[in-house]
Amino acid sequence: MWNERYAEDDYAYGTAPNDFLIEQADRLPDGPVLCLAEGEGRNAVWLAARGHAVTAMDASSVGLEKARRLAAERGVRIETRCSDLAHFEIAPDTWSGIVSNVAHVPPDLRRAVHRRVVAGLRPGGVLILEAYTPEQLRLGTGGPPVAELTMDLATLEAELAGLVFELAREHEREVFEGRYHRGRGHVVQILGRKPAED
Repeated sequence: MWNERYAEDDYAYGTAPNDFLIEQADRLPDGPVLCLAEGEGRNAVWLAARGHAVTAMDASSVGLEKARRLAAERGVRIETRCSDLAHFEIAPDTWSGIVSNVAHVPPDLRRAVHRRVVAGLRPGGVLILEAYTPEQLRLGTGGPPVAELTMDLATLEAELAGLVFELAREHEREVFEGRYHRGRGHVVQILGRKPAED
């Protein structure tokens, strides 16, 4: 599915970074940043332009090729890793920041990925996450077609145990990201920090 979607000439979700990432990026510590399910690279390339060493992972080789092309056009460098989330290893205590932007997967896999995310952050490292909630289904402006692939705040707070939530909210906002996310969206947003070691 994703190779087909990203095979379009245009960028499916645009080339501008996610609005929530823009709002929170100053809170990322220095150091390497991992972008999960990064698709065509819009967030990774923007972070690289801000001076971060960024690794973009995605299951779509087509999407990552477009990410590399976008990075070259913007004069920045990103690392790419082609893997699905089920098999992607997040090494413990490695990342200063992890970005998860609409990385919707089945619940069992999501729980496993979130455990790896918490372990993968360095002390003081930050997770920036935005995803669609079940309320998004009534709006029909993008996102997963079924509720089980969405996320809600209570579930995320449990799955991301071990992080301190500096921001955690559900709300409705305008989302204009390419052809597939357009209009009012109901989202959950998390900024979680791994406690620094004493």
